Order: sequence, then C-alpha cells, then structure tokens
Amino acid sequence: MTFPILTAIVLAPVIGALVILFIPEKEDRIIKITAAVATFVSLALSIYAFLTYDLSVGGMQFTQDITWVEAFGIKYSVGVDGMSLPLVLLTAIVIFTGVFASWDMHNRVKEFFISLLVLVAGVFGVFVSRDLFFFYLFFEVAVIPMYLLIAIWGSTRKEYAAMKLTLYLLVGSAFALIGIIAVFLYAAQPEHLGVRTFDIFQLASVNYDFAFQKFVFFLFMIGFGFLVPMWPLHTWSPDGHVAAPTATSMLHAGVLMKLGGYGLIRAGVFFFPEGAKFWAPLIALLCIVNVVYGAMVAMQQKDLKFVIGYSSVSHMGYVLLGIASLNTMSIDGAVAQMFAHGIMTALFFALVGNIYHKAHTRMIAEFGGLAHQMPRVAAGFVIAGLASLGLPGLNNFVAEFLIFVGSFSVEKTLFGWLHFRVLSILAILGVVITAVYVLRVVQFTFFGPRNPKWDHLEDAKGVEMVPIVVLVGTLLLFGLYPQPLIGMINNGVVPLVEKINAAAQVGGIF
Repeated sequence: MTFPILTAIVLAPVIGALVILFIPEKEDRIIKITAAVATFVSLALSIYAFLTYDLSVGGMQFTQDITWVEAFGIKYSVGVDGMSLPLVLLTAIVIFTGVFASWDMHNRVKEFFISLLVLVAGVFGVFVSRDLFFFYLFFEVAVIPMYLLIAIWGSTRKEYAAMKLTLYLLVGSAFALIGIIAVFLYAAQPEHLGVRTFDIFQLASVNYDFAFQKFVFFLFMIGFGFLVPMWPLHTWSPDGHVAAPTATSMLHAGVLMKLGGYGLIRAGVFFFPEGAKFWAPLIALLCIVNVVYGAMVAMQQKDLKFVIGYSSVSHMGYVLLGIASLNTMSIDGAVAQMFAHGIMTALFFALVGNIYHKAHTRMIAEFGGLAHQMPRVAAGFVIAGLASLGLPGLNNFVAEFLIFVGSFSVEKTLFGWLHFRVLSILAILGVVITAVYVLRVVQFTFFGPRNPKWDHLEDAKGVEMVPIVVLVGTLLLFGLYPQPLIGMINNGVVPLVEKINAAAQVGGIF
C-alpha cells in the first residue's frame, strides 16, 4: 500500500489542532510551534507531491478510496490532477506563512490556532476530494471557522463582518447543495448511471440534457459565485478582509476565495460544458464589472486593508474571465491567477498586519516615509504591488497574460453587437487602474518625507521575515520560471477543454 500523502496533508493540521487542545493555554510558544510544525508537514508533503506528479501520465494521482456509506455511493475518495495540485500547494504555503504572521497573537492563542488549523484542513479537503459529498462537506468545514476567527479575534465591526460573511457564504453553499442533490438524483436514474454515486468522474460521464445543464450550472454559478466573489454577490468580501486577523485575511483572500473558482471549474464546467457555454457570456459581463468596479473602488479607499480587499474583488474578475472564455489558454490562466493572486494577497495582508500590530492604524493618510523605519516591509509591499499590477518577472504577469490572450481569441458577440474582445480590452484597462491605486498607496505610505511620529516602529525581523521571504520567493520563482506551474496546470486543463469542445455547439444567453 502506498503512503496516503493527500490524507496526510489534510490530517496534519487536524492532528496539530488535537495536540494543541491538550497544551495549557499559558504555553503560547509551544502552541505556536506545534501549529508551525503541523503546517510545515502539509507544506513539505505538498511540495513532494508537486515535484513527483507524473506529467506523462496526467489525470488523478496519489489516489485513495475508502467506502463510507455504500447505500448512497459515498466514498472518502481523494486525488489531485494538474488543476488541483497547484491549489493544494498554494494552501500549504499560505497557512505555513500565516502561522508566522500570527506569532504576535496573545489573545486566546489556543482557540485561535485550533480554529485556523481546522479551517485549512477543510480547504485541503475541498481541493483533494474526488467525491462530491466530501467536496461539499469539506467546503462547509472551511467556511464555518471563519465566523469565530473574525468575530473573536477581528477588528473594525468584527461582529457585523463575521455575520455578513457567514450568511452570504451559507446562502451560496445552499445553491451549490441544491445543484449537488439534483446531479446525484439525475445520475441515479436507470436511463443514466443507474447507481447512486457521488464520484465526481462518474457523474461527469453522464450525458445531461441541455435544459438540466442550464439549470444546474446556473445554481453552481450563483453558489460558487458568492465565494469567488462575483459581482454583485461580493459585498461580504471586503468587510471580511478588513475585520479578520492577519492570518485569517491571508487565508480568506489567498485560499478561501479560490474555492469558488475551483468549484465552478470542477463541478460546473466539468459536469455541464453546454451549460457553461450558455452562461459564459453572462459570467464574462459580470466579471468585467468585478475588474473595473473593484479597481475603481480600491482607488478611493483610505484603509490599507480595504484597498487590498477591493483589489481582490478586481483580480478575481480575471479568474472569471478566464473561466468564461472556455479555452485552454484562458483556463490555464484562470488557475494560474488563482495561485498567483493567493500568494500576492497573502503577502499584502501579512505586511499590513505587521504594520497594524506596531502602529495600531491602517489609515494611509497617517503614514508617510515608512520605508525609512521599515525598509524590509516596504520592499515586500513594493514587490506585492508590482505583482498586483502585472509586472513581468512576477507570477501574476504570466497568469494575466494567458487570460488576456485566451479571452481575446474568443469569437463571440453579446447582445448582437458587443464583441467578447471588447470585454477583454476593458479587462486589460483594469490593469492600468490597478497601477494607479497601487503606486499611490506605495507613494503615500512608504515614500516621501519621513514622519517622526513613527520613528519608534521596528522593521520586520526574526519570525516576521518568514512570510516575506517565502511569499516573495514564490512570486519570483514562478514569475521567472513559470514552466513547472503552467505545465502542470495545462496537463489538467487540456482534458477539460477537450470535453468542452466535444459538447454540442449551443448559443449563449444573448
């Protein structure tokens, strides 16, 4: 029997949480070291899986199947392919660095790290699940701890933000659950599979009729659209970013939002290629609102976290554009953008959290010249900002380039006159707006005359440097040498696009 590497990745944070449960509350340092060790195990195993994945074979690898409820065809079934494995690696990197970004946590440390580790176990579970029941179960496990993490350890209207986030995401998960039940019942009919199963690949093999595809893909589009977040279902997200403690913000923007994009691809496009073609124009239209609206609102913000929060809404619009374009290059770019954006925003929030812990404010107007007092933090923020605006040499550029080229190649007209290429051009203009607000934030916060008010601030040092070094290194590694990441993603996307192209040619909603 081969070593169950994916199960170990999921269970490492759970075991870490159980160990912390028995550590006395006063032993802060031991609790943090335990969390660091648990997340390092997941990171090390994720890197090993990434490096040993056999591209020549492709498909699902490192698989494991255990029957759970035979009567309903529910199995604990895990595996990863070229689309899901990079997101497992992303999750491992973000949670490992998030633990070190929370090293200054002193309020109810025990409960905080238990909640954090349970949350990330749910995220890992979503990305490795091959069974739709467990996919949804892990999805819920990933959402619920967010309420506690924000409501207890957050700031800035934390109770309101926690409740709003939880209610929005539960409404979204309700739409997804209806879709999952519909798929299960449809596939179980004698004229289709004739057996009860939640196996994702068995369900994807069913030839769903066009009306059913349109209906259930719409449910998934709304359900997972809440989590992406897709305009106008996005309003929970910036509030959640701002109120959450540092590590939770890193996981929220870096990983949790990616569950929506991944779910839309894995459960939406994979099951219903004709339904995806039908609704793609609407997704494309809404995602441009994401891009432009998110960037414009980010430009008006006065709080550093709100800037990054609305920036995330904007950047996830690129992911939706890549998915809506439904070709190999664009979906390659969408998955790569999920990875790149996750690393970039985790770096942003780690740095803002470092500043807030020491200055007790995030208001841009109160700073100025912080690069004098905090040169390492300033350097990390500039690199994250340059990644955000798509500078060549950083990971985001590669992803956005693939999305733009893939979307620009789509021959589709909306409303009889609005060409898909117009939407691609508008999305590219979003990069220009991003450059404006990123450079303004960098200028007003870190450069200009030195503000003596902040002379007491200390630069990042010791464990505070772990998130900066790891996240900046990842942005540079896959920016300068993207082949390992893009090659793996492409390996997983090609079979999906072949299925899309094989689907009957149907018209879009317009």
